[in-house]
Amino acid sequence: MQLNKNSEDSIPLKGRLFVVSGPSGAGKGTLVSAALEMLPNLTLSVSATTRNPRPGEVEGVNYHFKSDQEFDELISTDGLLEWARVHQHRYGTLKDQVNRALSEGQDLILEIDLQGYRQIRDHDNEVISVFVAPPTLEELERRLVHRGTESKESIEQRLCTARVEMEAKDSYTVVIVNDDYETAAKELVDFIDENKTKEQ
Repeated sequence: MQLNKNSEDSIPLKGRLFVVSGPSGAGKGTLVSAALEMLPNLTLSVSATTRNPRPGEVEGVNYHFKSDQEFDELISTDGLLEWARVHQHRYGTLKDQVNRALSEGQDLILEIDLQGYRQIRDHDNEVISVFVAPPTLEELERRLVHRGTESKESIEQRLCTARVEMEAKDSYTVVIVNDDYETAAKELVDFIDENKTKEQ
């Protein structure tokens, strides 16, 4: 796998890939939406998943929804930049989609879990990464309960995963604590703006 990278000598300029991770319920999706709204050249990389759509989710907008057989084929044909099994379902990033956008000079933001980030980092140690952390695990639990979409068992599983993810936060380029939404959103937008593709 080879990511297209921005280079001062390349014409046209290549886009940059930003990876955002964090525990379920930390609010990374909301922060990513804010960045997409405020940064015109930033595009969301839509992940593929084997889970069923939630109410209101749209194919190709929220996720590319795949059957297990379709996902197996993507793995066997090296069609995924990264993939991981998370909470009984598989998630992955479509390689051709990412490379196409970067080659066209778009900056991409990719919201993935710790496993996926490590796969990308192993192939591109210059990847620009953001870890969105909750202020405390107690607050994270409160948010998951308030969301009302998870069973008690699922919440416990997500909290267990969160503890592992929090231990790896220092491996990311920057950590943003999502205590106050407006402050965290500004931190993310400013960070991306400072590191995005710039015309030479």
